[in-house]
Amino acid sequence: MKQFDLRSYTEQEMICLAEQSGEKPFRGKQLFEWIHGRQVSDFARISNLPRKFLENLAQEHEISGVQIRKKQVSRDHDTAKYLFSLSDGNLVESVWMKYHHGNSVCISSQVGCRMGCSFCASTLTGLTRNLTAGEMLSQIYEIQNETGERVSNVIVMGMGEPLDNYDNLLRFIRLVSAERGLHLSQRSITVSTCGLVDQIRRLMEEKLQITLAVSLHAPNDEIRRQTMPVANKYPIEEIFSVCREYIENTGRRITFEYSMIDGINDRREHALELARRCRGMNCHINLIPLNEVKERKTRRSREENIRDFKIILEKNRINVTIRREMGSDIDAACGQLRNNFMEQTNSD
Repeated sequence: MKQFDLRSYTEQEMICLAEQSGEKPFRGKQLFEWIHGRQVSDFARISNLPRKFLENLAQEHEISGVQIRKKQVSRDHDTAKYLFSLSDGNLVESVWMKYHHGNSVCISSQVGCRMGCSFCASTLTGLTRNLTAGEMLSQIYEIQNETGERVSNVIVMGMGEPLDNYDNLLRFIRLVSAERGLHLSQRSITVSTCGLVDQIRRLMEEKLQITLAVSLHAPNDEIRRQTMPVANKYPIEEIFSVCREYIENTGRRITFEYSMIDGINDRREHALELARRCRGMNCHINLIPLNEVKERKTRRSREENIRDFKIILEKNRINVTIRREMGSDIDAACGQLRNNFMEQTNSD
């Protein structure tokens, strides 16, 4: 991996690169169009820029890209899971989902994760490194190229904790919504976090129009600490407090992600407690049937428990849905495909 990832550069930064090389500013705009408009990942494919300029760039820069190592397609053909290799050989995952309103892609923000949630496959190998903004973008570009279809929604909810890679995440959001790039509306971008309060407060000050999704998975600290080590640093009251601040300062509704875990967080009293905490908030609760991971002991709630949980929340006037299951037959849990691939490779 070279020192600088050109795909992580903004248009203004590319203009500066051109000027530093003695080129006119418009050359930087052309470069941005090639990298983000046409989504090339090879300097040799850029045809209308001076060779000397490109040679100078190539000495210190790479155009980050990803290569498909494995692809799994669901039986319904509405979901595909990709295992990508990065330029340094590390592996990340992305998921493409086809809806009637457009195509969504769930991307990774880190190689692995250090948050340690007890039901997640991404944390099994810990954190290897952060992804650059360009590597996050490359997952989208490669899926668009492979499917031949435009992506209309992006969810940063794959491997990793996005707010643990804050600066690269923010740069990614600016780039994916750039007018000369993919030009995706910020309202079509969802960022997930397990509840890093300090970083949520930083994000709030950016005044972005993205959707913030907070992985709650419990109605109180006692249960949350059983499954999410981050709860030892950030109590649930603190999380709800910063979420109210976020809503007030941005005018954006918050989503609470709630994985339904059998015998842990899926009882009637848990639903009532969650309803009390959310009362009066501009929020939406997304109940998630747990994707079971063989290395973990947690099991999915029974369908009737998930349904009853939803009914209780609705009776308490809480906006709630049960997430549509997509890709459960193709290693759907975050990090699962990567871990299975690495196990198989190591055994071979």
